[in-house]
Amino acid sequence: MTDANRCQSSLGPQSRLDPFLNWIERVGNRLPDPAVLFLLTLIMTWVGSAALSTVEFTDIDPRTQKPIQVQNQLSGTQLVAFLTDMVKTFTGFHPLGVVLVALLGVGVAEHTGFIPALIKGLLKLTPSRLITPMLLLVAIISHSAGDTGYVLVIPLGGVIFATSGRHPVAGIVAAFAGVSGGFSANFLPSGLDPLLQGLTQTGAQIIDPQRQVNPLCNLYFTAASSLLIIALGWYITDRIIEPRLLQTVKLDGDPAQLPAMEPLTRSEIRGMFAGLAALLLCGGLLTLACLPEDSAFRSKSGELGGHDAPLMQAIVPLIFLFFLIPGVVHGYVSGSVTSHRDIIQGMSKSMSTMGYYLVLVFFAALFIYAFNKSNLGLLLAVKGAGWLQSLQLPGSITIVGIILLSATVNLLIGSASAKWALLAPIFVPMLMQLDISPELTQAAYRVGDSSTNIITPLMPYFPLIVVYCQRYVATIGIGNLVSYMLLYSLLFLVAWTLLLIIYWQSDLPLGIGATY
Repeated sequence: MTDANRCQSSLGPQSRLDPFLNWIERVGNRLPDPAVLFLLTLIMTWVGSAALSTVEFTDIDPRTQKPIQVQNQLSGTQLVAFLTDMVKTFTGFHPLGVVLVALLGVGVAEHTGFIPALIKGLLKLTPSRLITPMLLLVAIISHSAGDTGYVLVIPLGGVIFATSGRHPVAGIVAAFAGVSGGFSANFLPSGLDPLLQGLTQTGAQIIDPQRQVNPLCNLYFTAASSLLIIALGWYITDRIIEPRLLQTVKLDGDPAQLPAMEPLTRSEIRGMFAGLAALLLCGGLLTLACLPEDSAFRSKSGELGGHDAPLMQAIVPLIFLFFLIPGVVHGYVSGSVTSHRDIIQGMSKSMSTMGYYLVLVFFAALFIYAFNKSNLGLLLAVKGAGWLQSLQLPGSITIVGIILLSATVNLLIGSASAKWALLAPIFVPMLMQLDISPELTQAAYRVGDSSTNIITPLMPYFPLIVVYCQRYVATIGIGNLVSYMLLYSLLFLVAWTLLLIIYWQSDLPLGIGATY
């Protein structure tokens, strides 16, 4: 029996949640692939725009102060424009270049061993009583390296706990909670920030074509969220999950024979310190370049954090360089790189994993193009805002609704960018009509999207986590893992929502260039 089949068949003891979880799995499996989902929504946009193009609406377009007119995307003129603009629509899709450029640098840092060395070094130096919070911290930091946490931090969590005399499954689920449940929590910028920002800005420009959204508009909130996730994860793991595992889940074989984490070699240590030195040097040089009042990184008004500041516009290239340079230095010093061909191989390897993403982006870009051209998004936003205004609900209740809806949709569609590409053109302009900023709407989406990652078997890495657990307990299956992660998910969702509401009511800054 293969690992995938074993994951599906060994569901472990039945629980009251099993019928619900089985229903979620059945419904999710019946959904088309996200790429096909975008194709279907594109067709629906075409048909809907044709049907509504003859209707005279009294709703006012806030951009022109004239009644909204739906544009028929099945007319000859619009179909020809769709075809002639197709290549430009795809290549000009904002998140595409952002993700590819950032991953070029991350791919080198991972391929040369700089990222793995940093993670292993941090965990190895941690006192035993602080293993859980440090593991959660490293899991959160790993977000800056894309999916590295799934393939490196989570299995290492089991090894770390096992070598410390603790239950290895507790280490795996704690790392999973940090990597996936806290996906939108981070102290550092990551590729997700500009990816979501591009979609948020596109949605905002349905209402205000000049509206700009800073890539780091949620940075302060995600940093504070990191502390929340670490604190909650630490408590849940050490006080609830691990004691339960010790009582109910017996390890297979002799715990003394469990695999140990390979220590850093001298060459890896030398490379790691050299890479860190290069990273600090790059940071110092950037700081020095930004300090002068006439710095080229400043906007015309002298700001570094404004939308038009070159520093903010260069965030993605800077992420690329801040991973590339330390990765190259580590590679040559540690000996993992012998020629420039190894560097190119690292970039090529990271790009080879993006094939599916390119297909997804192609259909997402076409849908967003047609949706914006049709004015359907604008119509939904204005009517939705009118309906919400008629309910006269407090703004905080509306935000909670967005969080819960995002969390529910996440059970069926795993990709954060795919969901936001579908939801941003509706949520962002709709809430702008209620005086809720795009930055706040994006933050609400991130809370809901992250919290339920760890309880949906439809998340692409979920079966892999089950396999990690089965290294230590062969009978653990999908149902068992969901039962371990459910408490993390619920507490993350409730506490994180409260944190966002507190941030909003206290008027604390969400991030750079963000408003409420």
